[in-house]
Amino acid sequence: MIRAALLLCSALAMAAPALAQDRGGEDRRGGPRGSYANPTAAIAAEIAFAQLAIEKGQWTAFRETAAPDAVMFAPAMVLAQAWLKGRANPPVSLRWQPHQVWSSCDGSLMVTTGAWQKGEGAGWFTTVWQRQQGGGYRWVFDHGDGLEQPLAEPDMIAAKIADCPERRSASSGGPPPGARDRRPQRPAKTPPVPFDPAARQGRSDDGTLTWHVTSDAAGTHDFTANMRTEGEMREFRKEHVAAPGS
Repeated sequence: MIRAALLLCSALAMAAPALAQDRGGEDRRGGPRGSYANPTAAIAAEIAFAQLAIEKGQWTAFRETAAPDAVMFAPAMVLAQAWLKGRANPPVSLRWQPHQVWSSCDGSLMVTTGAWQKGEGAGWFTTVWQRQQGGGYRWVFDHGDGLEQPLAEPDMIAAKIADCPERRSASSGGPPPGARDRRPQRPAKTPPVPFDPAARQGRSDDGTLTWHVTSDAAGTHDFTANMRTEGEMREFRKEHVAAPGS
C-alpha cells in the first residue's frame, strides 16, 4: 500500500502541469470545461484496481472495474462482464503496478501499461480506460503476457498527453452568433457495439487517441494504439501476444 501511494504521488507530480486550468469556460488545452487530460486519474484507477484484487480477489476486481462492453482474453477475445459473471477467484491474485500512461487531449480515453507478478511468474499488461458519463473511469480493454525477466521498476510513472485539435474560429466555420446562449442538448445514447471476437476498436471523444485489436480463435492477437502528436496520428504501442501453448 505504501508503494502504491508513492506511485500515485509520482503521477500527481508529473501530471500537475496538465491539470492547470484557466478561469474561463475552456481549460488551458482548448477543450470544453471538464474535458481535460488528467493522467493521474488513470494511474489512480489502475492502483485502486490492483488493490481491489488483493482485497477482494482477482476476478472480483476485474468485474467491478470493467465497463459493460469491456473485452479481455480467456484465451480468445470475450466480453469481460459475461465471462467474469459468477467466476471464482483464484487462490492467489495477480499483483501489478502501472509504469506509464498516455491520455487523449480531452481525457476521455487513456492507456496504461506496467508490470505484473504472480508467484515465480512475471510479465507486462496494457489497459485502456474510458471516462464514464457519470465521471470516473472503467477499463474497456485489458491484456498482457509473460516475460522471462521482470520489467524494471521506473523511478517515476511517465505520462504523455496527445496534442489537442485546433480551436475552431468564426472565420473557419465556428458556431454561429448566439450559439453559445443555447442550452446544449444531451447526446443521444449510442447503441452497444456488436461483439466481434476477431476485432475491437475504440477512440477518445476528441479523436486524439485510438486503439485497435485483432484476434484469432486461439487467442493470438495484435494491439495497436495511436495518439495525435505534432499534428498527426502516430503509433505509440504495438503489442503482439501469441496464443497459450503456441
